[in-house]
Amino acid sequence: MKMKVPVFFLVAVMAISIPSFGRSLYDKTSKLQRVEKITASEPYITVGVHNIGKIGLTVSNQGHFGNGYIPGVSNPIDGGPAPSCIYPFPGILNYLFAGAFWIGAVVGRDTLVSVGADGWGGTEELYPDPYPRGRIIHRTITNPNDLDAISEQDFVAIYTDTLTNPLLVDADPIDNRPHMPLHAEITQRSYSWSYEYAEDFVLFDYDIKNIGDRTLRGVYMGFYVDGDVTNTPGGSDGYQDDICGFRREIPSSFGRGFIDTINIAYIADNDGKQYDNDPCPYDPVRYPTSITGIRVVRTPSDSLKYSFNWWISNGDPAKDFGPRKAGTPDDPFRPFGAHLGTPEGDRVKYYIMRHEEFDYDQLFSARNNTGEGWLPPPEGAPDFADGFDTRYLLSFGPFDIDPGEVLPISFAYVAGQDFHVDCNAFKNTFDPYFPEAYYNKLNFQDFGLNSLWASWIYDNPGYDTDGDGYKGKYRVWVYDSIPDTLGKPIVGSGVAKISADTVIIEDGWIKFAEISYYEGDGIPDFRGATPPPAPRLRIFPSVDEFNRGQLRIRWNGHELGTETTEDVFSGIIDFEGYRVYQSLSSRASDFVLQASYDLEDYDKHIWEWRLSKFVIKDIPYTLDSLRQLYGPAFEPLAYSRDYPFRWGDSVFFFTRKDWNMTELRDTMMIHKVYPDELFPCSLHPDSAKKYCPDALVEDTLFKYFEYEYTIRNLLPSQLYYVSVTAFDFGSPSGGLASLESSPSLNMVAEYPLNNSAIIESEGLKVVVFPNPYRLDANYRRVEGGGFEGRGLEDYPDDRVRRIHFANLPPKCKIRIFTLDGDLVREIDHDKVPGSPQSMVADWDLITRNTQAVVSGIYYWVVESPYGNQMGKLVIIM
Repeated sequence: MKMKVPVFFLVAVMAISIPSFGRSLYDKTSKLQRVEKITASEPYITVGVHNIGKIGLTVSNQGHFGNGYIPGVSNPIDGGPAPSCIYPFPGILNYLFAGAFWIGAVVGRDTLVSVGADGWGGTEELYPDPYPRGRIIHRTITNPNDLDAISEQDFVAIYTDTLTNPLLVDADPIDNRPHMPLHAEITQRSYSWSYEYAEDFVLFDYDIKNIGDRTLRGVYMGFYVDGDVTNTPGGSDGYQDDICGFRREIPSSFGRGFIDTINIAYIADNDGKQYDNDPCPYDPVRYPTSITGIRVVRTPSDSLKYSFNWWISNGDPAKDFGPRKAGTPDDPFRPFGAHLGTPEGDRVKYYIMRHEEFDYDQLFSARNNTGEGWLPPPEGAPDFADGFDTRYLLSFGPFDIDPGEVLPISFAYVAGQDFHVDCNAFKNTFDPYFPEAYYNKLNFQDFGLNSLWASWIYDNPGYDTDGDGYKGKYRVWVYDSIPDTLGKPIVGSGVAKISADTVIIEDGWIKFAEISYYEGDGIPDFRGATPPPAPRLRIFPSVDEFNRGQLRIRWNGHELGTETTEDVFSGIIDFEGYRVYQSLSSRASDFVLQASYDLEDYDKHIWEWRLSKFVIKDIPYTLDSLRQLYGPAFEPLAYSRDYPFRWGDSVFFFTRKDWNMTELRDTMMIHKVYPDELFPCSLHPDSAKKYCPDALVEDTLFKYFEYEYTIRNLLPSQLYYVSVTAFDFGSPSGGLASLESSPSLNMVAEYPLNNSAIIESEGLKVVVFPNPYRLDANYRRVEGGGFEGRGLEDYPDDRVRRIHFANLPPKCKIRIFTLDGDLVREIDHDKVPGSPQSMVADWDLITRNTQAVVSGIYYWVVESPYGNQMGKLVIIM
């Protein structure tokens, strides 16, 4: 990586404009002061932060993403950082200053363009409504109540281009007129996942609505990106040697010489280093060796025109450059003023979106491309070719939008690792006049595969969404014959219709057709492979004879379909097992594995002669199925990679799918509540009630699927979070690893105290702890081991102090008084009997006047239908 001293910097720490164009610096500080400001008239500007996968990306409700136009903004949900685009996340490697949505059209005789941001003049023309309509809605599939959620992290924003307040929306400096809106309303939805196959991208889905009374004609839309690749996010170095371009295809992961179309615009560092003198080899933590970009996965029509344009903005016209076609009599050259690159003003922005021009990659700037109709390279072309402060625009159109009409578009912001794999490649091979040698050393494979997964989640290959019988496009690879039937003719002749479930019969011989779907049916799905549904938990807390707490966890594998749900891609039930977790906070990363159960099954590693390696093609085999195939005494683990099993012309070996922890009678482990129960006569409760009523417990739950696990030796005064996850066996043929539900999906917080039924039956007395409460006891112990403030490490000490009441009836009223009888605080405790935390409550040491309590002796009173109890507590502050 090199560091340049350009003639004029376009991008500073914040977003800036170009003084030589007669513009003043754009004041982002005042904008930050407006973030999440609630008034009756001002737009409610806010952000959402995608941080659940490997890509950390901030989205706004102003038509731009990244934090370049709202520097210093934080995550509204947890107050944490709002990264522009950190990859891998968390980390320090930033790949984005900001990106923005553009839309242009002809309205009457006017050519109008509205932008989320233009990147150089401070223009921002898309704004939300005031609060509450202007807020960003957050949803997640990990919350069972979010019925409209699509992913693990959804953000939904609505904004328009109708705001014309000159204090917020700048006038067009080139066309010399105030902002003229198109009257477009954009509903922006963005989705992200933590699953391995989907953790490297964020999917965006837009609805574009004409809320005006005039038809928008010749509509073009585009996505503008300014990358700024650096390992110092927000710093002033690193972005002066970015390279960008457009990649159309990669070798298919299906192999066999097939090619996958990816059609993705990209930006990356030129050599994967921050500075020229950074030593080799690459440091994956500090060196920006990855790549990011945009792939459009849905447009309103399949017959649109596309344009890809990149440029370098600069105050010196000689340095403001972008590839331009020379022009023809039918398509004359259109000047942008004294420079070739930056498109300024509505008319020029619209022109660049509609011109259907695909620029050559930046690395090829110094090569003479006049033979393809381009202008000759400028004087500084070698300097541009080896990296600069570059931006790009990927646009498409045209189409018309009538008043009230809504058009959809979808795109993915994608990241990929290992774009740079040879640390010395740039130094040793890059020649600006012959860049092919260096370009061929760049690795687009992970980037391309991630972009394919983004398109597959948008539209699932091989899945008939609308039920019309069409599942999408597929490839076929026909083998000479199936190895196990080599030389064995069968009855029949002719070529059978090829489908994913058939073989080809030709001249009486079996031929095997390996089929891979690579495109869906054209109907959006916005779903990917998911783990089995997590079960609903029933928690039974208690205290043993030694005053040690325990939590008995019970769940049913049929109630929510955990063990009976088919995978959306394969159409088979892929349940593999359960894992039990425990934590002292609600954060998913804090959960610790306590126990695991999985089916006894085995992966079959088959020697693939064409690839010269072992591959897994099939779903796992049970031991019974293997012994049916290879004999009653067959032991799969008797064979290994070094000592494989030979069967006919096939060579293979086996490994455990997981741990094969299958013992379900040991009550110290995950076990079945009814270990001798047979599989029910029907999985429909109504039918079971009629034909096998003894198979049910609690009226609707099948005994066969009832499981338990007990976590023992717990501190009764500590709140514990417990979860049971479900995981599948993945999809070997599809390259999918095993997927596991998130511990946060069904976690339950509970104290290991006697539950309300025991309290009532045994007449247990209310217990208050700690008593006395001593400030100098350091209950929090930030260095670790304390019981106060678990999961609330960012809160000050006075916000996490608690006195706990245990052995409470599920419905009661707690009152705290001074010795003089003054009411200090009243707490209403109202829980469903037997529900989590129905027997506990806490006091935050704040009075009813919202003041911190002072040292002293206090009375407490608990009033309930079961009677009243009273006691004293001491606070020493």
